[in-house]
Amino acid sequence: MWPSPMAARAAAGGCSSAGLALFGFRPLHRAVRPGAAFSWGQSSLHGGCRSRLAHSLVDSVLDELRSRRRLRVSAKIGLQGTKELSDNKIDKRALQKGLLLEFQKDSERSLLAVVERPDGKKNWMVTDQNGILSSIKPQQVTYVVPGVMNFDSSKIDEFLEKAQDLLDPTVLECAWMELSEKDKSITVEEFAEIVYGTKESLESYCAHFLLSRDIVYFVKVESRDYSMYQPRSPPQVEELLRRKLAKEEAEKELEEFIHLLKSAKALPMESKPPKSSWLGDEKIKQKIEALQAYAVDACDDEQRRLAANILKSMGFTRTSSAALKLLINIGYFPVHVNLDLFRYDVRIRYTDKVLSAAEELLVDRPDSDMHIRKDLSTLKVYAIDVDEADELDDALSATRLPDGRIKVWIHVADPTCLVKPRSIIDREAMHRGTSIFLPTATFPMFPERLAMDAMSLQQGKQCKSVSISVILHPDGSIAEYTVENSVIKPTYMLTYESASELLYMNLKEEEELRILQEAASIRAQWRRSQGSIDTAMIEPRIKVSNPDDPEPNINLYVEDQANPAMQLVSEMMILCGEAVAAFGADNNLALPYRGHPQSNTAVSAFSHLPEGPARSFANISVLRAAEMDFQKPITHGVLGIPGYVQFTSPIRRYVDLLAHYQVKAFLRGDSPPYSAGDLEGMTFIASMHVKVARRLHSNNLRYWLLEYLRRQPKGRKYNALILKFVKDRMAALLLVEVGMQVTTIVSRGKVGDEVSVVVETAHPRDDILSIREVIEDTDDAEE
Repeated sequence: MWPSPMAARAAAGGCSSAGLALFGFRPLHRAVRPGAAFSWGQSSLHGGCRSRLAHSLVDSVLDELRSRRRLRVSAKIGLQGTKELSDNKIDKRALQKGLLLEFQKDSERSLLAVVERPDGKKNWMVTDQNGILSSIKPQQVTYVVPGVMNFDSSKIDEFLEKAQDLLDPTVLECAWMELSEKDKSITVEEFAEIVYGTKESLESYCAHFLLSRDIVYFVKVESRDYSMYQPRSPPQVEELLRRKLAKEEAEKELEEFIHLLKSAKALPMESKPPKSSWLGDEKIKQKIEALQAYAVDACDDEQRRLAANILKSMGFTRTSSAALKLLINIGYFPVHVNLDLFRYDVRIRYTDKVLSAAEELLVDRPDSDMHIRKDLSTLKVYAIDVDEADELDDALSATRLPDGRIKVWIHVADPTCLVKPRSIIDREAMHRGTSIFLPTATFPMFPERLAMDAMSLQQGKQCKSVSISVILHPDGSIAEYTVENSVIKPTYMLTYESASELLYMNLKEEEELRILQEAASIRAQWRRSQGSIDTAMIEPRIKVSNPDDPEPNINLYVEDQANPAMQLVSEMMILCGEAVAAFGADNNLALPYRGHPQSNTAVSAFSHLPEGPARSFANISVLRAAEMDFQKPITHGVLGIPGYVQFTSPIRRYVDLLAHYQVKAFLRGDSPPYSAGDLEGMTFIASMHVKVARRLHSNNLRYWLLEYLRRQPKGRKYNALILKFVKDRMAALLLVEVGMQVTTIVSRGKVGDEVSVVVETAHPRDDILSIREVIEDTDDAEE
């Protein structure tokens, strides 16, 4: 709790000796002992004992002033007076050449000036204390110094210097102590007489200066003839003093903080203080967080005000980009900070409660399905994923049956053997919705140790899984399927690149991989016969090493989804989804069934386009919105299958986890934990977070693609595939070497043709990319 401001002043000695001396000895030449003046000043504020005169000092002064309205001539600067402006309320129409006045320059400054001449009908030309001649409106005049005629503007500085010696703010408190008890209002000149013993020009101006800038003791009230100042009530003064002390303390803290910022800003990048050093002190942390919120346009009113003051004090413009620049300059943010993490309030850490629950699961490792798990550890198992994948959800096996048909297994990691519906770990996963994969980091849906150590499939180790086995008809349709709990032992952990190499080598000892490829091929043919649409594109993938460095390493991978290994995995995942949907339909099981109506545009409409990205882009452009049902399968026209359930990524996607809860309960003979309505509600919640994660991934991927392009040699040419014409010759292009879609004007070519382009500008922070077509010289091309 704040100490009483009045008590604090009393403890410090009350009114200053200078102020009290002015009170004690100067008014109307009355002899008052210093000790008496001191006790008079304090007793009025604190109610102490004081000797009371029959007629107080203030009463005497006011009576005498109001009984004699006469002109006083200033002996200090030898100026003639004007009776009209000495005591009366300012009459702005009575301005004349040579008067000394104060006017409002702007919202923060008032200046002294001398009137020079009229400027039009209402305005006046004045020369201010800085020697600047300007025109002012009568409304800007705040005070006309009384007793002054024909003042020389060159003497304003001398006038201000003399005034400085008399400006003691403590006299305000002393005057208030006496006047508040009497509840008496006074004019500026009366205040000057009380405080200085005279109302001459200099003293009257000082009295005006003190009263007009006072925000604690007196309040200005307008009367018919005079501008009066009325003492505030003690409770008002108490509160205003409290606010004033708090403001002064805040200003002192801000000044110290600005010094810290300037010191950190001046240090070389390698010597900047660590981020943690800004978060130790609560008051410093509050200011840093205000700047951070301002930088991402997510601040409340108080943070906006505080951040704006900090930026102004540092000489920065009051913009979000300036706040970001400042935070980078002091080393709080790295150069390539991902602001979306703050803008979307992404969950990048887990609470202690969640981590504690995860550790308990790691210790106990319960498995309620142990008695019904089928041992499939003798199968050769291929896990194929991107090279930096940390969470391995799925793996594949295959064999050829004696009758020649192909049997495949899609093995899916089994996190539900550890995580139970509605548990604290489950609720946390629902509110994340998905793992977030960025070029700079991965934020898993489950706590990292739980996801990587206990849930993920691992090479050469016994792993709990749910295995979906499917026997295919020769045409690729499903002949038989089973869904069962299992134990597997992954044989290979392959990247798409290494899996493609193995397929290309066609090794006899990897017969199972060749069977998987054959299964994928006949499945793709069967789906096409059912009306599936090819949406395979070229996609970029970036991995950034040391992202906090000013110039981190950027590794760009361009993935062609028509790659054999990618197509193999994709077909098996689709097959799994179809089999699980059939399982749900056969057993009347509520599941998150996904569907996609076929487009109103026939697939053949784009048959004239070359196969690959151009045709896929056209197909994607006419797709209708996806649909969901939670009671029965619905046709997935894009995939060309009668039903589909996402099931293969329960460590990474919450909706897949929901499907596992339902299927696993059925396999145990238990009632499903969720109704169709429950599934719909939880899917909606998870989907909201999935949308944020996709936006976050898309924005961050684009940022690093632009940074990659920014670093490339000036004038480097890129092959660009024309995907479509937006308007006239403005075309959507695919930069083949980068996997990025851009737009620019092209002079020739049609959809599916390639053109050459160069990057003119790439600025990742401002999301600016400018591309220009390069016209190849025909003669050079022929040579």
